[in-house]
Amino acid sequence: SGLARLPDGSVNLPKIAQRRMAIRTVLAPQSEAAATVDLPGRVVMDPNASGRVQAVHGGRIEPGPKGLPVAGQAVKGGDVLAYVRHHAEPYALGTQQAQLAELRAQRQLAEQRVQRLEGLEGTVPRKDIDAARTEAKSLAERERSIGASLSSREALAAPVSGVIARADLVVGQVVEPRDVLFEVVDPARMLVEAATADASLGARVAGASLQGLPDVSLRLLGASRAMRDGVLPITFAVSASRPGTALPLAIGQPVTVVVQSKERIQGIVLPAQAVVRNPSNEPIVWIKSGAERFIPQPVQFRPLDASTVVVTQGLSADNRVVVQGAPLIAQIR
Repeated sequence: SGLARLPDGSVNLPKIAQRRMAIRTVLAPQSEAAATVDLPGRVVMDPNASGRVQAVHGGRIEPGPKGLPVAGQAVKGGDVLAYVRHHAEPYALGTQQAQLAELRAQRQLAEQRVQRLEGLEGTVPRKDIDAARTEAKSLAERERSIGASLSSREALAAPVSGVIARADLVVGQVVEPRDVLFEVVDPARMLVEAATADASLGARVAGASLQGLPDVSLRLLGASRAMRDGVLPITFAVSASRPGTALPLAIGQPVTVVVQSKERIQGIVLPAQAVVRNPSNEPIVWIKSGAERFIPQPVQFRPLDASTVVVTQGLSADNRVVVQGAPLIAQIR
C-alpha cells in the first residue's frame, strides 16, 4: 500500500506521493509529425559579423591607446587594438640608413642650388629655377619616406564591433606575418554548421532546432554541394527566441542539430522529459494503469525539437502517459 516497486517492474505510488512529486499524465492521441534527423554540428563565426586581426609584416607588439585587449572585452569597429613595430634585417637597415644619408646630402645641395638660382633671378632662365625647386622637393619627399619606413609601425584595428574572442598577445612579443592575433565576434550573430552524408537532406529541411537549447532558433541558410572530410556541411543562422537576450553559445561549441524534414510520420507526440531509461538503458514511458499504479512501457521514439519527441512504437491512443515527473518514478526501488 506504500511507495514501492512491485516484482513485475511496475510502481505503486500513493496519491499523496503523486501530489508531492507533481506527477502529471495526459491521454495522448495519435497524430502526424515531421520526421527528424539528429546531426552533429558546431558553432562557427558569422563571416559578416566577425573578423580576424592579422599582421601583414612581422614585428614586435606594442600596446594600443588603451593597452592590449583581453578575451571578452567589447570593442568597436576601427578601434586600435595594438601596434606592430617592424624591424628590418641588419644589412637591410644599414642600406636604408646609407640611402637616407645620401638623400639628405643631395637634398641639401639641391636647396643650396635653388637659393643661388633665386639670387640670380632675371639673368637665369625661369625654367632652370623651377627645375631646381622640383628636384629639391622630390629629394625631400624621398628622404621623408625612407625616414618614416625606418621607424614605421602597423596599427591593428578591430574589423567589426563585437567582443574579443581570442587574444594571445603580450607586450614585446615578436609575431610573424599573417599570424592570427585577435578574433572579434558579435555574440548576437553566430552560425551553426551541421554535417551530413545525405546529399538530398538540404532540399528536405523544413525546420531545425538545437537539442537541449529550447531558447535558440535556427534558420536554414544553405547546404553545400562539395564534400568536406567526407560529409556535406549544412549552415544555419542562429537567433534567440526572445529578442534582446544573449545566445547561450560559444564559438567552437559542439551541438546536436535536430533537423525536421518535410516527410510526415504517424505517432504520439510527448514532451521529451516523458521518455526515460530503465536499468537496461532502454527508452521507456510510464503508463498509469490504475489510481496508484504505474507500468513501464518500452517505446521507440524520434526527437522532434529541443523539447518534444514522437513515439512511433509502443503506445496506443488510449494510454495515459506520465509527462511530468517520469524521472522521479524511475528512481523508485
